[in-house]
Amino acid sequence: MAAGAWTFTNGGRTSLIDGTFDINSDTWKMALFLSTSNIGAGSTTYAGLTNEHANANGYTTGGASIALTLAGTTTVTVDITTDPVWTASGGSITARFAVIYEVGGNVLCYCLLDSTPADVTATAGNTLTVAAHASGVFTLA
Repeated sequence: MAAGAWTFTNGGRTSLIDGTFDINSDTWKMALFLSTSNIGAGSTTYAGLTNEHANANGYTTGGASIALTLAGTTTVTVDITTDPVWTASGGSITARFAVIYEVGGNVLCYCLLDSTPADVTATAGNTLTVAAHASGVFTLA
């Protein structure tokens, strides 16, 4: 079971092109969402998303802080500096989607955590790590 590719929301793509997003200086988070979430291409803001994993079992509403970095000149790769890790405690952490959003509220992109698609579960005492692809979250060439 492999995670799917990161998918831009329509607004995320526009915000990259028009300069609303600044990959180097904006503050970013990654949050986990259930299979019943409304995340999709038309999603615009974190506040407009439904069915985030509950604030329990080692997960905090809003997700984990992440840093995005740029590398390259002709071909530019955006990557996560340290992959976020959640440790399940007192119960399981279950999610279908991971979402990267600007702390100001706008969604950049999302991915299926299992391309089947199926839920991914970390049971108590185990970790759930969302690792970016070896070539980064996305590349502009």
